[in-house]
Amino acid sequence: MSIVFLILSVLPIIAGILIKVLFVPAADGIDITGAHVFFTIDLPLGGLPITEAQVNSWLVILSIMFFCLFLTHGLKTKNISNKQVIVEFLVEKVDGLIKANMGEYFMGFAPFIAAILSLSALSSLMSLFGLFPPTSDINIVGGWAILVFILITYYKMKCGPLIYAKSFGDPVPFLAPLNIISEVATPISMAFRHYGNVLSGSIISMLIAVALANLSNLVFGWIPGFVGDIPFFRMGIPAVLSIYFDLFSGCLQAFIFAMLTMLYVAGGFPQDEYMRRKAARKAAREKASAESVAADAAEA
Repeated sequence: MSIVFLILSVLPIIAGILIKVLFVPAADGIDITGAHVFFTIDLPLGGLPITEAQVNSWLVILSIMFFCLFLTHGLKTKNISNKQVIVEFLVEKVDGLIKANMGEYFMGFAPFIAAILSLSALSSLMSLFGLFPPTSDINIVGGWAILVFILITYYKMKCGPLIYAKSFGDPVPFLAPLNIISEVATPISMAFRHYGNVLSGSIISMLIAVALANLSNLVFGWIPGFVGDIPFFRMGIPAVLSIYFDLFSGCLQAFIFAMLTMLYVAGGFPQDEYMRRKAARKAAREKASAESVAADAAEA
């Protein structure tokens, strides 16, 4: 079953390549028009376009799901395999990241942060397979940012809407308009930071590759035969640049997005006030229970 899960984790990437070859028209020169639209679903409020970014996002999700099943299949308590050692190492690292940046209260966030890291990183790395990276579509990254913004707002309101509303007046009341603008700007900045860095890296890599091909044709185009058509300058150099623009930058942006998620959620949570109120409610319940027991004893 481990081998089956490993094969299934690779199949979505292969399916994405086949879909691109069969249904996405080949670009003539430089094409920065965005994700290809396969078809549009008519809805009462308007059309819902099914794009290359959406399809590739689902392929990434399927690939991660099957790879997680591969990693977690056959775990043991004794005589563990090398695969289990790697899995336990990853779990410990994510737990340590949560504990260091969010605290003990948020340890349950580990699966969510791991999902953000893996989904964002693999989505950006899809360009290495010649596929459109979902993180180059503002709609995809914007959806992630909205989800994170809902979590941030939820934890900010854990002590009630009144405490949340009062927080806009900190440190002084006349800064409330700026604090409100900052609150709304949080998901926007998270989305555009991730989207802009990934998209700009893809565009720069493509421009350099096209420029090197034209330079090669200019220098060696005078050679007769097929030799003059070989883009010598395009061999190797774009691959080296791809190590930064696709591999390093994609993983870095995934880490930054996850770090911002942790810092915004934990930083907006009024933990001291929440714990104080929780302790007060617990003391009130215990007092009411003790009074009830005393009343029953007096009646008896």
